[in-house]
Amino acid sequence: MTTTLANAPSVSLEDLWRSQSTDPEASPLATGTPFNPDAFTHLPSLAQRYLTQAIAPSTPLAAAVRLHMHGNIKLDQTWHRFQGEEVIRWPRGMVWRATAWMRGLPVVGADRLVDGVSEVQWKLLGLFPVMQAAGNDVTRSAAGRVQGELVWLPSVLCHPDVGWTQRNESQVQASFNALGEPAHLTLTLTPEGSLQQVKLSRWGNPEGGDHHYVDFGVIVEANGTFGGYTIPTKMRAGWFFGTDRFEPEGEFFRCTIDRASYH
Repeated sequence: MTTTLANAPSVSLEDLWRSQSTDPEASPLATGTPFNPDAFTHLPSLAQRYLTQAIAPSTPLAAAVRLHMHGNIKLDQTWHRFQGEEVIRWPRGMVWRATAWMRGLPVVGADRLVDGVSEVQWKLLGLFPVMQAAGNDVTRSAAGRVQGELVWLPSVLCHPDVGWTQRNESQVQASFNALGEPAHLTLTLTPEGSLQQVKLSRWGNPEGGDHHYVDFGVIVEANGTFGGYTIPTKMRAGWFFGTDRFEPEGEFFRCTIDRASYH
């Protein structure tokens, strides 16, 4: 059930970016350990190809990524342009802040899931509340979002607790637990290991009504390299992934990554 926030404490994007993880389960992500492809030769061949394509040899394994992006988001069945910035810090969570334009007016706000607390706060002109929400369903859906976005922070997928299963000649699945939710990311790759699609079951209610697990996915249209990491830089995302409902009903987010920083 979604609830209204009342002066809930918030972790800012800057706070999350500057923070340091003390969780030993984050190791080796917080140590800056150089990526060594030889450490992953026990994985299925597709998993090896993905990781070695996504992370250049000797690149420090990062615990955080900061992304600057622009694109279009679908609200009330209408596409609106937006400009945004996001920080994902493992294993704490993420903060995404953005400005969207509706009828020429800016709607400013943020989505966040940090330390198990999720909230959505958006205001017209930065002053008048448009959307404020929290609760268990919001948190579970946000956890699925972060799981799918780990392709922007592929160092997390180097963690020894991630299990890899090759499904066929072009798909490999990464399974792990993150932010209180099980994750099973199905990655579709080129023969060289470049990412083409991401699919997962995400908690949500795109049809309205009760929340439940729904197929969610991303189509990657371009990749780019920043600081030794090759990540999706142009993508389309939405519900009902893999069905004929994706484009007319489920797709709601299109973005281009302008730059990315890691530490």
